[in-house]
Amino acid sequence: MTELVLPRAGLAGMLRSEWTKLRTVRSTMWSLVAMAGIAIGLMSLFAWALMQQWSTADDGSHSYFTQHPLEIVIARPVFIAQLVIAVLGVMVISAEYTTGMIRSTLQAQPRRLTVLTAKILVFASLMLVVGEVLAFAAFFLGRAIIAEHIPVSLGDPGVARSVAGAGLFMAVLGLFSLAFGAIIRHTAGAITGVLGLILIVSPLTALLPGSWGAHINAWMPTNAGQLIFEPTLSPDALLTQWQGLAVFGGWTVLLLAVAAYLFKTRDA
Repeated sequence: MTELVLPRAGLAGMLRSEWTKLRTVRSTMWSLVAMAGIAIGLMSLFAWALMQQWSTADDGSHSYFTQHPLEIVIARPVFIAQLVIAVLGVMVISAEYTTGMIRSTLQAQPRRLTVLTAKILVFASLMLVVGEVLAFAAFFLGRAIIAEHIPVSLGDPGVARSVAGAGLFMAVLGLFSLAFGAIIRHTAGAITGVLGLILIVSPLTALLPGSWGAHINAWMPTNAGQLIFEPTLSPDALLTQWQGLAVFGGWTVLLLAVAAYLFKTRDA
């Protein structure tokens, strides 16, 4: 009697599996819709309110926003969106530990690094597409609102790179958060860690004294990454825009390497 030998599931099969899990979980789609709606909605409200008060605003405000139009149409939407991205990135993997589904996943595919690689590739692809769509949608909508008083175009120096870079920043942030989820494996703990780093620790490093404090602040993951959507930098900036994104990417690769080691060696 011939024994039936089933083919081993490979990366292609895991990619399909992870994409199915990601798109069929309603919280994922609703999170993305909420991220886009809230980020663009609040940006539009702020831009509209600013234009309504433009005639009564002081010269300092006129000068600042005229010189930094992307502060309105890119920086603010990304600031809001990053909170949702961080939560979503953590939950991509931590939710499986919470529900116990990770055991079923690893029974179906014992090669753990294949499982983690599939999660990383699928989520990175999703966040890259969503990030770029959100960044360009925010730019064009915001530009239409502020055009009467603050002209800005993709053809302006550094603007196209800044808008595209905002989408890249969101994709890297998603992987950064996924790594936190894989390392900590507890949803609340990982979300607290990521948001604490983004919203509390990174800004507080600006208070550190001396040149060493300036270097620590510049090399913090999200501080460095956010340089990518700045059209121009001051002459004394420690990193260029692409160097900043590379630093953020380096932190993310390091965390993913730690996550891969722990994912392979720890019990599910």
